[in-house]
Amino acid sequence: MAYYNKEPNYTHGDPLKVGILLANLGTPDAPTAKALRPYLKQFLSDRRVVEIPKIIWWFILNWIILTVRPKKSAEKYAQIWTDAGSPLLVHAQNQCRLLNEAMAKKIASPFAVALGMSYGNPSMQSAMDALRAQHCDRILVLPLYPQYAASSTASAMDAVYRILLKTRNQPALRSVRSYHDHPAYIAALAASVKAHWQAHGQPNVLVMSFHGVPAAHLSLGDPYYCLCQKTGRLLAEALDLTKEQYTLAFQSRFGKQEWLKPYLASTLADLGAAKTARIDVICPGFSSDCLETLEEIAMEGKHLFQSHGGGDYHYIAALNENPAWIEAMSSIVLENLQGWV
Repeated sequence: MAYYNKEPNYTHGDPLKVGILLANLGTPDAPTAKALRPYLKQFLSDRRVVEIPKIIWWFILNWIILTVRPKKSAEKYAQIWTDAGSPLLVHAQNQCRLLNEAMAKKIASPFAVALGMSYGNPSMQSAMDALRAQHCDRILVLPLYPQYAASSTASAMDAVYRILLKTRNQPALRSVRSYHDHPAYIAALAASVKAHWQAHGQPNVLVMSFHGVPAAHLSLGDPYYCLCQKTGRLLAEALDLTKEQYTLAFQSRFGKQEWLKPYLASTLADLGAAKTARIDVICPGFSSDCLETLEEIAMEGKHLFQSHGGGDYHYIAALNENPAWIEAMSSIVLENLQGWV
């Protein structure tokens, strides 16, 4: 068996293109335990995601987690699944299409856009294959994670690098590391909040919820916590909020170790116990609505807040296909394509 993957067919004179690879985490193929098991196994086997010693984690994952969690996760996915499929995949595919349309208006050079997932389908391999089949000899990777973290951005890049290890004719590669403070990204977030407030009024407190990571990652050199803090501060400034009008928290804890604080669950419980009349929750780190926003935040978060005595609860949707976000994406991409287009 050949070590290198087969090269795409090429005829002398075929135009070379610039490729834009949108990279996201992934989603199961269906809201079933059968579909969740291989997806969770791939996801939780990534050393970037779980840094527990390999032998210990293999036993925990295969003999405990994968016997219980697929069914529970499937039940949660079933609550947010749509007729078109997984919300994350639907939004990401739309973003891919809309970015292609936006870039066509900005550059004359031939280019192609593809979507790849670190786990599940469409795989990163399929995305790279699609770009290289269109003769993309330069590829820009845009991870759909505004705030860099080793467990998200770096994991996506690992998937790309593993493909290049078996690529004979490698393309030139660039990647966007982080855009947590990019003016266009902050402006898109602020515009979505203002539009929600114009339609529904303003809350007592805006809660900015970011996906959590183990607290130890900060001391080990992961900048994620600091990048989230800066995004929160810049968004608050764009909305002219005082320190009393917003708070920042971290969601989606896993396991018993300490994660970044404050925990969202504690924050919502405290705001509820304080009889806060209304809070709005936004998740700036998610480019598309998914299980962590639609079920954990919009459903579980609301129940937690109100069960502790809180009043009205609003979830502000992720940027998804928001025109301001598509414009921001195209601006970020164009900045990083300088010299290539």
